[in-house]
Amino acid sequence: MTILFDLDGTLIDSTEAILESFHNSYRIFGLPSPKDADIKSLIGHPLDVMYSSLGVEEKIVWDMVDAYKEHYREISREKTILLPYAKEAIELASQHARVGIVTTKTGKYSKILMEHFNVMQHFEILVGREDVTNPKPHPEPIQKAIDFLSVSKDDCWMIGDTRMDLISAKNAGVKSVAVVSEYEAVEELKKHTDIIKTNALEAVRTILDRKI
Repeated sequence: MTILFDLDGTLIDSTEAILESFHNSYRIFGLPSPKDADIKSLIGHPLDVMYSSLGVEEKIVWDMVDAYKEHYREISREKTILLPYAKEAIELASQHARVGIVTTKTGKYSKILMEHFNVMQHFEILVGREDVTNPKPHPEPIQKAIDFLSVSKDDCWMIGDTRMDLISAKNAGVKSVAVVSEYEAVEELKKHTDIIKTNALEAVRTILDRKI
């Protein structure tokens, strides 16, 4: 069995770091910052897509992304926390399955965060934004994890908190479980999966129960 986890909203809460890094990049470029709610509604998308969706001109999108990453790197460990029951979910999953992370965050910084929380050793693969050409909801990130682990997609699950995770899972031909977060409405999650849980530990337990 293989269990793949999303990060933001599934295992970690880095909302404060994300918002601060966005507002800092807008300050650097002398642009008025968007509302926090508008930024949060896009979390789960790649950074360039988020900036474009927020109305940033294409010619400076990647400069804004670079400014974001530089600030995020400095504050991410201080202003990110593991979500409740996330560590227990990771430990339980690793006892019964091959375990990986599939995220639209930069993989380099994601690995640093997971090492900071002392859980990276449980994961065999971490697929980040720089590791793929096409991020979620494209199937490529999940397929890359499957190929690396040399496992069957028929026995693979994706746990995530946004439509991006669930659509990617469907496109890759794997099963999915949604967890509730502030980044996606439950009604939207219901459009893409029949299994919705309140946290990652409940999601893992549900997957394991179905295998018994």
